[in-house]
Amino acid sequence: MKVLNIGSLNLDHVYNVDHILMPGETESSSSLNHFLGGKGMNQSTALAKAGVEVYHGGMIGQDGQPFLDACKEYGIHDDYLKQIPGETGHTIIQIDRNAQNCILLFGGANQKLTKEYIDETLSHFDAGDILLLQNEVNLLPYIVDAAYARGMQIALNPSPYDEKLNAVDMTKISIFLLNEVEGNQITGKTEPEDILTGMRQRFPHAKIVLTLGSDGAIYQDEHQKLFQPIFKVQAVDTTAAGDTFTGYFLAGLAEGMDMAQVLRMSAKAASIAVTRPGAAPSIPYRQEVLEALAR
Repeated sequence: MKVLNIGSLNLDHVYNVDHILMPGETESSSSLNHFLGGKGMNQSTALAKAGVEVYHGGMIGQDGQPFLDACKEYGIHDDYLKQIPGETGHTIIQIDRNAQNCILLFGGANQKLTKEYIDETLSHFDAGDILLLQNEVNLLPYIVDAAYARGMQIALNPSPYDEKLNAVDMTKISIFLLNEVEGNQITGKTEPEDILTGMRQRFPHAKIVLTLGSDGAIYQDEHQKLFQPIFKVQAVDTTAAGDTFTGYFLAGLAEGMDMAQVLRMSAKAASIAVTRPGAAPSIPYRQEVLEALAR
C-alpha cells in the first residue's frame, strides 16, 4: 500500500501578535518567522515522520526549492512534485498570545494543477493505495473521480471548507478527517454527536475522524465509535496540530494498527507539535512520540 498526497505547499510568513487584528486596526508584531507549510506539505511531513512511505504531488513556483530540500530532509518522495513558472503559494499567519491563529492564504502554484498532470501522477498508483486530499489545490472533483475510478482509498480533510467542495462527489470518500466547523458545514449540525449522526447517514461506509480541539477527537465507522481525549500541554502554536493528527492517523491506519492505539498516537503527536513554533518543523518524529507515550 502506497500513500499519495496531492496537496498544497505554502511559504508561511508567521507574525506573533498580542491579539488577532480587527478590521481597520494596526498592530505591531513582536516577531516574524518564515516556515514551510501548506496543509498538504504539513500532512506529508507528518506521514513521513510517522514512518510512512509518502509521495507528495503538487506544484511549486520558481521560489519553491526549499520544498524540494525539505522533502529530502524528511524522507518525502518528490517524484511527482512539479516546479512551474510563477510563485509558490504562501500564507500570512497571525498568532496571538493564547496561541490561536488566523491565516490569509494565497494559492499561487497550488491552483495550477492540470488534468494531464493528475492523470500522469495517478497512473503510478493502484487499487487500495491511499490518496490524501485537502481543499487548497484546484481540480479537486476531477482528482476524486479519477482516483475513485482506480480503486484508491480517498482520505479527505475538507479544509478550508468553501463552495468548491460542493462539486466533489463525497460519496466516493473513504476517510473523512474534519473538525467541528467543517462538520457543521457538511451536515448543518453543531453538536458533535449530531454531526457524527449526519455524516453516518450521508456516508454510511466511510471512516470519520471528528476533531474537537481541547475536547479531543471521536472516531466512527460502521462498527465502532471511539473517543480520544487530548494530552494537556502549554500550547505555543496550534497551526499544524490538525495536520499532525491527520498524518499520524493515516500512518497508523496504513499499518493496520488497533484503532484505539492509532488515536492515542495521533493525539500525542499533535500535543507535541503545538508546543513548538512553525508548521512542518514542529511535527515530531515517531520515536519521540512513542517515547512520550511510554513515559
